[in-house]
Amino acid sequence: MKKLLKYLSAYKLESVLGPLFKMLEASFELFVPLVMAQIIDVGIKHSDTSHILRMGAILVLLGVIGLTCSLTAQYFSAKAAVGFATALRNDLFRHINSLSYQEIDTVGTATLITRMTSDINQVQSGVNLVLRLFLRSPFIVFGAMVMAFTVNVRAALIFVVAIPLLSIVVFGILIISMPLYKKVQRQLDQVLLTTRENLLGARVVRAFNRQQDEVKKFDEENSLLVRFQVFVGKVSALMNPITYVIVNGATIVLVWTGAWQVENGIITQGEVVALVNYMSQILVELVKLANLIITISKSLACANRISAVFDVQDSIVETNHGKIVTAAERKEENGEGLPAPETEFQAEKSAAVPKVQFSHLDFAYADAQEPSLSGIDFTAWKGQTIGIIGGTGSGKSTLVNLIPRFYDATEGKVLVDGTDVREYPLEQLRDKIGVVPQRAVLFKGTLRDNMLWGKKDASDEEIYRALEIAQAREFVDSKEKGLDLMIEQGGRNLSGGQRQRLTIARALVRQPEILILDDSASALDFATDAALRKAIRENTKDMTVFLVSQRAATIRNADQILVLDDGKLAGCGTHDALLDTCNVYHEICLSQLSEKEVRRNG
Repeated sequence: MKKLLKYLSAYKLESVLGPLFKMLEASFELFVPLVMAQIIDVGIKHSDTSHILRMGAILVLLGVIGLTCSLTAQYFSAKAAVGFATALRNDLFRHINSLSYQEIDTVGTATLITRMTSDINQVQSGVNLVLRLFLRSPFIVFGAMVMAFTVNVRAALIFVVAIPLLSIVVFGILIISMPLYKKVQRQLDQVLLTTRENLLGARVVRAFNRQQDEVKKFDEENSLLVRFQVFVGKVSALMNPITYVIVNGATIVLVWTGAWQVENGIITQGEVVALVNYMSQILVELVKLANLIITISKSLACANRISAVFDVQDSIVETNHGKIVTAAERKEENGEGLPAPETEFQAEKSAAVPKVQFSHLDFAYADAQEPSLSGIDFTAWKGQTIGIIGGTGSGKSTLVNLIPRFYDATEGKVLVDGTDVREYPLEQLRDKIGVVPQRAVLFKGTLRDNMLWGKKDASDEEIYRALEIAQAREFVDSKEKGLDLMIEQGGRNLSGGQRQRLTIARALVRQPEILILDDSASALDFATDAALRKAIRENTKDMTVFLVSQRAATIRNADQILVLDDGKLAGCGTHDALLDTCNVYHEICLSQLSEKEVRRNG
């Protein structure tokens, strides 16, 4: 929690004024029993109506001043708490966005959403209540005891006994219930997780007809939460009856002692009423304080969970924040070159330095027992199309995710334009690359808004050109709204194929030097897929394209084909060469195509 207190630094004045006005309200409240004593002892005793009216006016004045102080305190406390939560939420969101895929995978999306929403709201409530009540309640308790001593010392000794007893009961129950409340909070997180999984996987649940199983699972989780809540509720419910027994017992003793002292002329009837009022104030404030501490304990638990997210450090560290001159640019400036590449394509298309190069690369996910990629070596030249194929879980997506440095290699290097990707500023590196992920993600807004993610200052002509290459222009024109077409959250008002074509267009808008298509045409029919590949090949000039696919037909015309098998490079070459040299590739092709289609060119 200490780490989060810095977010209150911009609200130091409000953090002081809030408790200050609350204590002023409490001070005026402590005078109310004394005024009541005056009304009874003077006004009622002597039938002095004018005195009763004057004291009544003072009571009203104390109430108005107290209300004003209370509202002022509430305003400053709320302003500080909301400002604190706003700054915290902004920083947490910024921190989460700075994390690499590896940290997000480790922490979990559901956890991060919970921290961003309910946990921060709980901390905000805690800050608000602390500023309003944390000083007020102890002030009232000890202030009432002090005021009781000003009324009558002997009668006030009852307070000296009652307050410690009340404190033992209140804080004893609190010590028992606080760990139980944390247990309830953990179970509530589990219920939220179950709910989120069910809602996100609603289609899968219905497809497998598992609704009743999910209802049963949720009922078990929810029933466990109810049992925890009922148990902690029973423990907490002991507080009121026990405290009321103590307070009423103390009140009986106070009235009995007061009656005896009134009989002997030591104390007045009004002073006895004042003492009883002070006892009631103490009871109310101790119960408030107990509830406040429960809320604080929940807030501290949430704050610790938020701090734990801040403690997660990004494994992708930028070593250079200024724009660098790549090895390819240096060689171009110096007029140097490499020996002529062996193939005719490379001789015509290659730059002096390979566009992308994997050198002795190994990669393992966090806490993984085995590496996902090992011994990867290959070179991609400027203008080449690189097809990547392999079985499920062979490491295809992992491989291409290393190029924009979504993950860092465990061993070896990934070089772009002859420079290790770890030497680039992330912005400069990712400006070179257009990525179309497996899952087609679109955002709520117009089609134009979504396309501008690729290039902030893209013109309508550039967007339409990208849509044409991505084979999306036809269906966009059919919607009759052009670039003002509204896209709903996640693109749910579009089909899977339409979403995929728009995400490809979004990447093409920026005209990247390297385009990564990570199995991003899986929802397209073969004809549209072929037209897309042809359009990309004809319109992307010197762009280096990485084409990840499960379809042999999709990657068969690539300049190089990488065949991955269990994280290892089983083969690298053209379609015809791999058919004769790579059994894995040959088997994949035969599983999808006939022998005649496998051997046919084009």
